[in-house]
Amino acid sequence: MEAQSVSDEAHRAGSPATFREVFAGDEFRFLYASVALSWIGDYIARAAVTVLVYRQTESVALSAAAFAVSFLPWLIGGPLLTTIAERHAYHRVMIVTDLVRMILVLLVVVPGLPVWAMLALLFCTTLANPPNQAARSALMPLVLTGDRLIVGLSLITSTSQLAQVSGYVAGAAIAAVNPRAALVFNAATFAVSALVIRLGVRARPPATAANGRQHLLRETADGFRLVWGTDVLRAIAVLVWTVPLFAIVPEGLAAAWAAEPGLSEPERGLAQALIMAASPTGYILGGLLIGRLVRPDRRRRLIRPFAVLAPLALAPTLFDPSPPVIAVLAAICGFAVAGLMPVANGLFVQALPHGYRARAFGVIATGMQVGQGFAVLATGILADRFAIPTVVGFWSLAGAALITLVVLRWPGEQRFDAAIAAAAAAPAPPPAAQAAAAAAPGPSQAATPGPRPGVPQTRGHSRLDSSGGQPSSEVGSV
Repeated sequence: MEAQSVSDEAHRAGSPATFREVFAGDEFRFLYASVALSWIGDYIARAAVTVLVYRQTESVALSAAAFAVSFLPWLIGGPLLTTIAERHAYHRVMIVTDLVRMILVLLVVVPGLPVWAMLALLFCTTLANPPNQAARSALMPLVLTGDRLIVGLSLITSTSQLAQVSGYVAGAAIAAVNPRAALVFNAATFAVSALVIRLGVRARPPATAANGRQHLLRETADGFRLVWGTDVLRAIAVLVWTVPLFAIVPEGLAAAWAAEPGLSEPERGLAQALIMAASPTGYILGGLLIGRLVRPDRRRRLIRPFAVLAPLALAPTLFDPSPPVIAVLAAICGFAVAGLMPVANGLFVQALPHGYRARAFGVIATGMQVGQGFAVLATGILADRFAIPTVVGFWSLAGAALITLVVLRWPGEQRFDAAIAAAAAAPAPPPAAQAAAAAAPGPSQAATPGPRPGVPQTRGHSRLDSSGGQPSSEVGSV
């Protein structure tokens, strides 16, 4: 622990954490392996289903809908499902949701299912995604600290993009032969992921003890109040909701884009794989290079220029370039997104008190997922009436203008430091066993009101004020 503290001080002084430091912990290695396995299988299945729907319907809108169905659960129950993750041990939530997804995906393999039934089952499968991802997000700051957390997040998100590259290419290839084979492989990855978590991730008490729970809706509302009542959390949420609205479009329209006249059947398959893989490839390069080579303080300053660059990079599609040029533009967009997302994510989880990370993750992830689904559906519907290059080009120009307005209201660095210090000073909720023992107050306790459930409690000069979680002016000001 002493070596870890010394390392944290060195990283705060300017040097970024190394990959060796991040992988030094056994827990992170197991967590990383689990995430990589499930993502690879998931993207293989998603690409295969997208191709299958487009070939059967020849509709851009329905093909986009097949791609966007995985985002819909976040709109219907994402915040509620992520709040559940704080009521149970994080590792147990991840294991159970992996096993549920394994069983549901295997049901999709049953022969003779119509497309609508397949999509319905896949939708039910993705209902397990919010609690699984929320548990992992809340677990990360407990496994990694300091700049190791930022670099670890860059590694995980870069790996997700690598899974997209390999998964989309493999999924498109498998779909030409047997789409159900992709789904069987997906189910197998969920099973192995559950086993890896069981063997390598330490059991921890639930973040919310049983006697401290409220109604699920109220706990979920607390997450919204915390995010929207804290200026730095609100700023991060708006930014990470806005950028993916424009970065996701080339992937969502790739199948239809590649199917435009002038290409042979093999060329269309290659063009689709190229467009779908380009943005993740740029993200991998950006995540690894920015996360490993750029100093922590400089990474923060690059958030705003990268945010504007992401949609602006796709604006030249207005001129209807060839698929290789489209891929280059999408790769630049992916690089820019990688330069800001892990840093913003790291700032977000560090500025959250323990016990609120899963539900706050639900707030921010729901906005991201719903926004991406809306973007793919909206551009797909527009592309049924207008040329795809025109749709993507004007959509991206509008995005650059919108994000410029967003980053103009970005808080100063002192405000982020103050929020992180206040979150660190907030007392952690007691383990479930201790909370149960404390449920019956003694004579001295009876006269003193306890902390109100659902509101972050703080102590000393680094407190959260009553306006909804903003750091007090005593911590620091912009």
